[in-house]
Amino acid sequence: MAVPPIQRPPHQARLSNSWLLDIVLGLLVVASLPLAVVSIPNTLSVVARLLPDDLDQAGLMRTNGLSLPALMLTVPLVAAALRRVPAPHLLLGGLVLVALSEAAGGYAGSEFFVGVVRVLRGVGAGIILTATLAAVWHRAAVLRALWAGMFGLSLLTAQALALWPLDAVSSWRVTLQPYPLVTGIALGLAAVHLVAWTLGGRPAGPVPSVRERGRLLLTSVPAAGIAALAISTATEGWRAVPVMVLAVVAILGLLALASIGSSESRTSAYTMVAVGAVLLPSAAQVTLVEMGGLGGPGLRGLWVPYAVAGVLAIVASVAVRLFARGVGRRVASLGLLAMVAGLCSVRLVVPAADGMVLTVPFSLLAVGAAVAVTAALQGVGAGAAMSGLSLGCAGVLAGFLLGTGVQMAMLDGVRSAQELVDSFVGALHWWALAGGFLLVVIIVLAAVMARRPGRGVLVDEPEGPGTPPDIPCAGLPPADVLLVRGADRAGVDGDEVVRPDGDDDPSTVAIPRVGAVMTGPVAAPVAGVGGVAPAVPPQGQSPEDATSA
Repeated sequence: MAVPPIQRPPHQARLSNSWLLDIVLGLLVVASLPLAVVSIPNTLSVVARLLPDDLDQAGLMRTNGLSLPALMLTVPLVAAALRRVPAPHLLLGGLVLVALSEAAGGYAGSEFFVGVVRVLRGVGAGIILTATLAAVWHRAAVLRALWAGMFGLSLLTAQALALWPLDAVSSWRVTLQPYPLVTGIALGLAAVHLVAWTLGGRPAGPVPSVRERGRLLLTSVPAAGIAALAISTATEGWRAVPVMVLAVVAILGLLALASIGSSESRTSAYTMVAVGAVLLPSAAQVTLVEMGGLGGPGLRGLWVPYAVAGVLAIVASVAVRLFARGVGRRVASLGLLAMVAGLCSVRLVVPAADGMVLTVPFSLLAVGAAVAVTAALQGVGAGAAMSGLSLGCAGVLAGFLLGTGVQMAMLDGVRSAQELVDSFVGALHWWALAGGFLLVVIIVLAAVMARRPGRGVLVDEPEGPGTPPDIPCAGLPPADVLLVRGADRAGVDGDEVVRPDGDDDPSTVAIPRVGAVMTGPVAAPVAGVGGVAPAVPPQGQSPEDATSA
């Protein structure tokens, strides 16, 4: 009898050059994420003595802080734009904007010009954060873990990386162009990644649905409000108490918005808000307290603890991604608890004259954040993950506002240098207490909200090399999957795959179940459903049949 030829699955045919794409993408994540996050700290006050007398120092410091608001507003808009523009193009464009901001920073000479440069850099940084997450989403599992680990490490080291180029500088413009060489390397890697992506057949990336795009645009509303109020606090000279009240209201608003959606998307959003609001503001204050002028080891004594924390964070993130699937919510809570332990250790060991002691709090904070983010991103679709990223970026500014309010309250009435140092240390300890309390509240809130029933979440394509292919069965979707067609059904845009349990492990969907429920018109009918037999290729006449006849 005639045997139909075996056809190679399309996604297997694309794997020939995927290893090159994954390697380049991994290098790009390592180079570009710290470059994006390092744009957040405002370090102009460190070089205030180098500012010309004809420039308004207070105004320059305010405009230098516009990078974070610009980043916050860019992330949701770029995530929504993924429907039209692929992630490799966006990533290259974001790095081009960063490079342009650094080139223009060398000519800055006015408050307006500085503001333009910082806004340009913030927009580029927001594009980089979103585009890298989208680029790794459907690739090898280790790449998404690498992104989470580097994201946590970048938040931990952002303040130190922003201060490092300012040692013994002769121009204040260095704050606007801290790492031009790294920018050039990342830009070259982005170009190579675009070429490899093109030669690899332009593999499709994640595209948020209509519902997810609506939620992404909704997250830009509190981001814009927090940014406007933060700028107002800097320009109008608000007192400590109103600033802290504003920060608390902003965090509550972010948590309220994070409570929308399915159980898994809520966990992701809560986790990103917690990590954003606590990690960078805490690490920035620890770094400043440990400067050499305040009795600490200085930046040179902090790099080993930072390096150890970074390695542990990436290893822990990869381990969670590979071996802890299906328990994302519980593992995310454990990661946030590790961050609570890190804040407790900050109160115990900071300030420290020996930088190696800081390995403990840095490792707990970085590992906890990486584990929490990795676990939280496992059970959600790309749109929900980017929505959580948007809320997390807004949480960074809210955390800075709360930390600034605590510092303002502690520094009020300081009259001597020793009182200044003691007040900085006291503000850090109070902030660690407030940050730990906030993390505990979010852990409890996530546990309570997890009991609420949520709708199914979007399931992604297989992640790349090594992913078991789905076994076709007369057009049926994989096991425990509901194929929804038509934007008017269940509020889902287009043809999307929805899994009720939220597990995104491709290995659990390798074997289809014939009894899957079908909603709407289905392209390939199934035997036993509607009494129509599946389409089976007709048997052709074999030469053996003629011989036997």
